[in-house]
Amino acid sequence: MALLNRPTHQTVRASGVSRETPASWPGLALAAAGALVALSVHWLVPAVPMLTASVVLGIAVAHLPGIRTFVRGTARPGLSLAGRRLMRIGIVLLGLGLGLDQVLRLGWATVAMVVGVVAATFFGTLWLGRRLGLPGDQPLLIATGYSICGASAIGAVSEVSGSDEEDVASSVALVTLCGTLAIAVLPLLQGPLGLSDPAFGRWVGASVHDVGQVVATAQTAGPGALGEAVLVKLMRVALLAPLVAAVAFAVRARRRGVRTASGRRPAPVPLFVAGFLAAAALRATGVLPDAALEWAHTAQEALLAAALFGLGSAVHLPTLARTGGRAAVLGLGAWVVVAGVSYAGVLLTV
Repeated sequence: MALLNRPTHQTVRASGVSRETPASWPGLALAAAGALVALSVHWLVPAVPMLTASVVLGIAVAHLPGIRTFVRGTARPGLSLAGRRLMRIGIVLLGLGLGLDQVLRLGWATVAMVVGVVAATFFGTLWLGRRLGLPGDQPLLIATGYSICGASAIGAVSEVSGSDEEDVASSVALVTLCGTLAIAVLPLLQGPLGLSDPAFGRWVGASVHDVGQVVATAQTAGPGALGEAVLVKLMRVALLAPLVAAVAFAVRARRRGVRTASGRRPAPVPLFVAGFLAAAALRATGVLPDAALEWAHTAQEALLAAALFGLGSAVHLPTLARTGGRAAVLGLGAWVVVAGVSYAGVLLTV
């Protein structure tokens, strides 16, 4: 079902290689501008993560009377390109933020806890989404976003599942909304749940979606909680690659014998997933200086911000509202699952 009028941009093929035409540049320029505005919002209001601001801004420009025709027409090819290609590059750079040595120092009990939380959240959300009858790949994408790392994980899985752009956009919007609400809600529960600062940090790292939202939530309990939260969150991010590979394998099995437009069978493991793992391995060697890691982190944030702006611009609120009740139930149910299972896991491992 088409939510937006998306003109098909032309490509030039030579020797089996596809090259985007200049029609993509208006949308790419708009995505870059959106990322800059999101960065400015984060600077002015540090509690608002840059990636969250990017999604919200993308949704906003797609509905502003003065610009929505441009967004849905001339800029659409470039915005869609940003949501695909820039997302892949940003996910590769995300691997450089994985301090695997630090993660493993938390102990195998914590590793097992995180794996259990991810598995329970993913399969529980996927089952509930199917029972609620959400259309397309929304149950798969929402389950991925809640269980791993929010919008970045949704973008990664959508690349191998071939999900419709509007399914991706609506899933990103829901996961971003719930993750943003966690920033305000979870700190209020630390006292009633009897969690120490380090335990609260682990709970936040195991249950909140986006890395920026984890930082914004955990920092309310001090630096000790923040450190624990980031390390546990990195464990969840590390599970992105095997999850994407599993989805790619399932898609490949379902489409066995089907070839791509270039005549080749789809790769069993997507190139950007291999790049993510290679980047994490490179970080673990310790050969990269801090300045290079800092530059890579900045580039990763900028690329993901532009990509999420592009995805946000594909959200069509009237259509989203028609499934809003079911999506809200799924979001609430997934939130209860991830928060409850991670809380039990933290109590067992502290």
